[in-house]
Amino acid sequence: MFEQILETVKNKTPLVHNITNYVTVNDVANIVLACGGSPIMADDAKEVEEITRICSSLVINIGTLNERTVESMILAGKTANELGLPVILDPVGAGASSLRTKTVFRLLEDITFSVIRGNMSEIKTVYEGSGNTKGVDAAPDDAVVEGNLEEAIAFAKRVSQQTGATIAITGAIDIVANQDEACIVRNGHPMMAKITGSGCMLSSVIGAYCGANPNHIFTSTIAAVSAMGLCGEQAYKKVVETNGGTSSFRMFLIDYMSKLDNVLLKGGMKIEDR
Repeated sequence: MFEQILETVKNKTPLVHNITNYVTVNDVANIVLACGGSPIMADDAKEVEEITRICSSLVINIGTLNERTVESMILAGKTANELGLPVILDPVGAGASSLRTKTVFRLLEDITFSVIRGNMSEIKTVYEGSGNTKGVDAAPDDAVVEGNLEEAIAFAKRVSQQTGATIAITGAIDIVANQDEACIVRNGHPMMAKITGSGCMLSSVIGAYCGANPNHIFTSTIAAVSAMGLCGEQAYKKVVETNGGTSSFRMFLIDYMSKLDNVLLKGGMKIEDR
């Protein structure tokens, strides 16, 4: 099934509408292209509905939040819902400020999301209304480790039940869950946390995978999370080989996403059904 997900992305070239943050927008566009999709970025209220209507999916990222784009997010989200398009939420920094937290709950009230992807602190804010987010990073106490893994899986399922979305909690160990099932993804490398935008890029890769496979949201999300982590592993090996650093790592991450095929994905996926 995972091979079919990737093949469909490359065959369909899904157009992904990203209302994303200004810090990572270029990397987001490049990773969507690299994975086989096509990116478009539009955040003005005068055009977001029109743009959404020609797209395969919508990704809403609150990383550089402002009041103007909140209205655009809602307009685009409602349009995507009307058309039955997958909508992905990346609640960057939710819990770090009242504006971010209030905006997340306004979005959840007005839009039906297919996938919500964030770190554990952000997802706790989505569920509880407040969180312990450290800027845009998860609080150390919220880290998913072997000792609290089963508890974290149960939590992800509760958030899915509350929101109706597939939940992707990403960190050293990734969890993808809906109300009924969950999967652990162990792909990735710690260096992914040392560059700006790895999470934003992943959310838009999820947008591309779900946009090409709208009837397989859960499986597409697992495939995207695993693919991104696998590319991180390969990028780190290349950094070591070339004596590079974090800037090289970012470049190699996008390179390996552009080279990913079914043989590499199937051979490198580290997933566990729970």
